[in-house]
Amino acid sequence: MERVKKVFVLVHVVLWTLFILLSALQLSQDGAHWQTLTTGFILTCLLVFYGNFYLLTNYSGKKNRRAYYLRLALIISIGAFPFMIFHYRALETWQTFIGFYGVTLITIVPLFTFLGWLARITENLVLNTIKKEQLEKQAVEAELHYLKSQINPHFLFNTLNNIHTLVYKQAPAAPEAVLGLSSLMRYMIYESNAPTVPLSREMSYLQDYVSLQQLRYKKAPVVDLEIEGDTESCHIAPLLFIHLLENAYKHSPARLEPGSIKVSVEIKENTLTFRVQNPISNNPGNALEEPGGIGLTNVRKRLALLYQDQHELEISSTGETFIVTLKIYGLHIQAHERKAHLLYN
Repeated sequence: MERVKKVFVLVHVVLWTLFILLSALQLSQDGAHWQTLTTGFILTCLLVFYGNFYLLTNYSGKKNRRAYYLRLALIISIGAFPFMIFHYRALETWQTFIGFYGVTLITIVPLFTFLGWLARITENLVLNTIKKEQLEKQAVEAELHYLKSQINPHFLFNTLNNIHTLVYKQAPAAPEAVLGLSSLMRYMIYESNAPTVPLSREMSYLQDYVSLQQLRYKKAPVVDLEIEGDTESCHIAPLLFIHLLENAYKHSPARLEPGSIKVSVEIKENTLTFRVQNPISNNPGNALEEPGGIGLTNVRKRLALLYQDQHELEISSTGETFIVTLKIYGLHIQAHERKAHLLYN
C-alpha cells in the first residue's frame, strides 16, 4: 500500500512539473511579465486543486458534509487571489480587480476544483481496490492455513496408531517407523509452509508415507506407484494428495494383495494427472463414505482456493473398485506466475 502511495506522489510531481513548464511556455508569449503571471497562475491552481483534494481526504462521510462544503466555499472564494496578486494589471483599479477576479472564478477555479475531486476519487478507488484484494488474499490464506492445519492431526493420529501397534508387538520395524514419521513431520512442519513445492518433493513425501504404511503388511508392496513426466520442473501446492492416498488405505480391505492400490502421476502438456485406485472393503463397518471423513472435503476446498477453474476432480466406483482422478491444468505457467508474484511482493 505504501508503495502505491509513493507512486501517486511521483505521478503528482511529474504531472505538475509538466503543467508548469507548459504554462510558462504559453504565458511567456505575453511579454516581460510572464514570470509573475506564471507564478500567480500556478499558485492559484495548486491552492484550489490541493485544497479540495485534502478536504476530500479529511472530511469524507455524511457527518462531515457541512464542514466540507463550508471549507470548500472558502477555498473557492480565495482561490483566485494568488493570481490577482501576481497579475501585473489586476491591482490597477477596483474595476480591473473585480473583472479579473470574476474571470478567474468562473474559469480556472472550477476546473481545478473538479480536477482535485477527480484525483482524490481516482486514488481512493485504486487504494480501496488494492485493500479489498489484500483482504481477500488474507482471507484465502487464512482458509488455506486452516485447511492445512487439519492435515497434521488427522495424519498424525493415523500414523501414531500404526506405530503404537508395532511398539506393542515389539516389532523390529518400530525404530524405522519412528524415523520415517520424523522425516514426514519435518516435511509437513517446515517444507510445506511454502506456497508451492517441487512436485518431485511431494512425490518423495508420498513415497515415504507409503513406506511407513507398508510396515503393516508382510507381503510385497501393496501400493503400485508410477510416476511419468518431469516432476522437477513442476510446482504444486504441498500436502494436496495425502488425503487421497489415506482414503485409499482407509477404505481398502484389511488384507491387501501386492499392488492392490494403484497410484499414478503423469505430467503431460502442462497438465498434472493424479489417479488413485483401490479395492473397496466388504466390511460394513468400513463402508465407504463420500468418500471418507474430512479427507476429500479438505481437498475440494483447497483445490477451489488454489486452482479455481484449473482442475477437475472425478470420483467413480464400480462396486469393487474406487477411483479418484485429479487433473490440474496450466501447472508450469502457474508456477512461473507464483514465483513472479512472490518476487513482486
